[in-house]
Parts: sequence; C-alpha cells; structure tokens
Amino acid sequence: MDSTVPFWIWQQADWPRFHWNDQHLAALLRDCVETQGQLLGRTGAVAAIDAGDDILDTLLQNIVTSSAIEGERLNVESVRSSLARRLGINEPGPTSARSEGLAELMLDATGGYDRPLGLQRLFTWHHWLFPEDPNLLGQTLPVGELRDEAPMQVVSGRTDKPRVHFEAPPRAGLETQLQDFLEWFEASRGDNQLDPLLRAGIAHFWFVTLHPFADGNGRLTRALTDLALAQGEQQAIRFYAMSASILDDRAGYYEVLERSQKGGLDITEWLAWFLLTLLHSLEQALLRIDRVLAKARFWQTHRDDGLTPEQAKVLNRLLDGGPKGFEDGISASQYQAVAKVSKATATRHLADLLAKGCLLRLPGGGRSTRYAIQPA
Repeated sequence: MDSTVPFWIWQQADWPRFHWNDQHLAALLRDCVETQGQLLGRTGAVAAIDAGDDILDTLLQNIVTSSAIEGERLNVESVRSSLARRLGINEPGPTSARSEGLAELMLDATGGYDRPLGLQRLFTWHHWLFPEDPNLLGQTLPVGELRDEAPMQVVSGRTDKPRVHFEAPPRAGLETQLQDFLEWFEASRGDNQLDPLLRAGIAHFWFVTLHPFADGNGRLTRALTDLALAQGEQQAIRFYAMSASILDDRAGYYEVLERSQKGGLDITEWLAWFLLTLLHSLEQALLRIDRVLAKARFWQTHRDDGLTPEQAKVLNRLLDGGPKGFEDGISASQYQAVAKVSKATATRHLADLLAKGCLLRLPGGGRSTRYAIQPA
C-alpha cells in the first residue's frame, strides 16, 4: 500500500471532520426519535411499579452481549449478582473481580452521564474491564494506559497472505488525537445543531477507529455509546440494550465498520447502520415495557383471587412472554410440567383460572386446547 495515498480514514487530510447525508438519514432518525420518545414516555409508568428487576435485566443483557460480540462468554450469574447488589436488589450470589468491574463500568457509564469524560475516567474503565492483570500469549496486557508502539491491526487469513481488516492510527500523536475526541465529546453535548443520536453514532465510530488501548476497545466503545445515549436522554434508567442488537448483526457490524474505516470521511453508511440497529433496540424495549405494564395491570386486577403459588408461577411465565413465555398459549400438559403438579391438579387449576378470568381458552379443542392470558 502506497503510504502517500490515503487508504484508512484517519489518513485523510481533514480527519476527523466527518460528514454525512442528512437527507439519507432523515427518515431513520425520525423513526428513532419518535420511538425513543414513546419509550421515555413509558418509563415514568414503569418506575412507578418498581421495575428494578427489568432495569437489572437490561443492564445485564448489555454487559453480556457486549462481551459476546468479542467472543467472550461471561459468568451470567456472577455479573447479575454484582449488578443487583449495586442496584439495591436482594439477589445474593457469587461474584468475582471480573463481574464487579463490569458492573462498575456499566453503572458508571449510564448512571454517571452528568460527569465529564476525561482520560483518567477512561483509564478507570479500562481497569474495571481488566481487573485481574490478564495475560495474552504470555505477555501481560497494559491496563489503564494507552497501547504501545506496535502497529494495531485486525488481521485474518493465512500468515503468508494476511488480510488487514483494520489498522488504527499510529501510536505517535495518539494522546493528541484522543484529547481532540474527548474535547469534542464534551463540547458536542451542548451542540443544538447535532442530534444526540447522531452524536452517539459519531462517538462510537470515532473512538473505535482511534483504538487507543491494547485490548478492550470494542467494549469501551459500546460503554461510551451507552454514556452518550444516557446524556441525550438525561436519565440513567435503561430499558434497552444497544449491544444486544449489535450482537444480532455482529457480522454486519464489523463489515460496515471496515468499509467506513477505509477511504473518505463520509460516514453516512455507518450512521444509517447505527440508527437502524438502535431503532431495533428501541422497538424491542417498547415491547418489553408493554409486557411489564400489562403484567402490573393483570396482578392489580387479580391480586385478591387467592391463587396458588403454582398458578402464579405459570401466569408469570405467560405474562413475561418471550421465547420461554408460551406465546402461542399453554396446554394442560405444559402447565403440568411448568407447575410440577399432577395431570388432575393441572386440569383443576386451569378450570379455576378460567373461572376467575385469568385465562381464556384459545380456538381448538381436545388435546390441542391451549390457554392464554385474559387481557386486563
């Protein structure tokens, strides 16, 4: 590659003066803003019914999926316990230095949205990300400091014919470039001409392109994105997990980054992908919040029905929805398995739930009869 011809985006003369096509992004941005508004409008109602568990689930999902994007599988129970303790939720369980650090990082990024992002705060995040002095191929990873002089590349393929997917700016001058980013990040909070969602997308792309650390850049980038989104919303309450939606299109994430990091400073394609992924995350959160509110209304209606613990367990599974929530209704045999009761007891319980208006019988009969929640 001719080093005199710009190939990577950071080699452009005007780097990092990004530009994009507002008209191309207008419809997507409008959909994101409207959906975000609907979501924020529901958070007050959800907070009123004590949605601590749902906030915990969202934060947990964000942490676990952000690591999964990098191919790392976390101890979910340990991370959940660390988060729960910090949220004041009584869920005792095992923890580790790793889970404690990840919980600190997530809650600092979202809960500390009013505090400025400086270099020392980034170093602290990096320490939380790697609290146990990790070892890579026998060499200790530098933690809480910028990467060394070695070229930073993402490479695949055979050793004799490698494919370079990405190369970060050289180490020389990295402090200045990172300081420029941090100053923009703070100044842009008050930029009325820049939509907060576009700001989050730009911050994500800019920081991950700088790749300032030896490892953990992707996870820190996504934490920084959560911070930018929380700043735009002016609240720490999280009901959507952007990292989960990125994981759903992990291949597309890396492909659009690679294309956008090669060539010119027009990042329209990246911002379109970012907004589309954010929209998916917001829409999933709306569905989840609607289920939370529906569940609250249901139990408000049936709180004095004298239901057994087994009945309540099955009803909660149905109310929670999702892949384990029997979205097509529940049969008598499935009720028996979930409640761990006999066939006769399951039949009696279902009849009682029908009589009390908790369930309705779906079309069909015989062994195919299924039951669903009666809308409140």
